[in-house]
Amino acid sequence: MKENVKKTMVLIASEKEDRYSNKAVKSLLENSVPVVAVSRKPGSIGDLTFLTGKPLVDGIDTLTLYLNPFNQKSFYSYILELNPRRVIFNPGTENPVLQNLLDEQDIEWEEACTLVMLATNQF
Repeated sequence: MKENVKKTMVLIASEKEDRYSNKAVKSLLENSVPVVAVSRKPGSIGDLTFLTGKPLVDGIDTLTLYLNPFNQKSFYSYILELNPRRVIFNPGTENPVLQNLLDEQDIEWEEACTLVMLATNQF
């Protein structure tokens, strides 16, 4: 794992163990990555309690998306306000509209899988 790993936000996290967002939170924690999990409803994964709504969290390095493009619309301004260094569009979340907005704000983005990136030390 890389040195100086920065805080990562998972948007939207789920308590359901079959969800990829749940697997990503667990994998990030196993790799000692500081995690902020944002969900629509209260919940937790292990000792990590979800934040709800659109909490303004300082110092987000990476935002990893688990939200389909239609449901991303209401989060555009929130994501831009967080101003992460990069956004990861996991499979099924690819969104040219949001990607263009990120480009306009000089925020890096990539279409990738957080789980694969972690498993192959590319995170």
